[in-house]
Amino acid sequence: MTQRVCFLLKVRADRLDEYRERHAAVWPEMLDALSATGWHNYSLFLRDDGLLVGYLETEDFAAAQAGMEATEVNARWQAEMAPFFESLDGARPDEAMKPLTEVFHLA
Repeated sequence: MTQRVCFLLKVRADRLDEYRERHAAVWPEMLDALSATGWHNYSLFLRDDGLLVGYLETEDFAAAQAGMEATEVNARWQAEMAPFFESLDGARPDEAMKPLTEVFHLA
């Protein structure tokens, strides 16, 4: 069964434009790794105040996260993206992704 996963992060107000630019040109090897590890229909939505909403579909979110954790490209991407975010408390952005509880879905 496919899991739908939604999470929130906060992009720093002074880095919004650069964050958008980086995501307009995600590294091909990062895209390949996401697909290979089970991240599907993955979208990021960014509000003007920096609220970032992420959504993805996967068969097993824990396995998809573990698969990315094992890739070298993810370590490089997370290191480059960390300065863009507020309130990570020492965690990488991918570690700070805490799924929201789904309370309604219309298929």
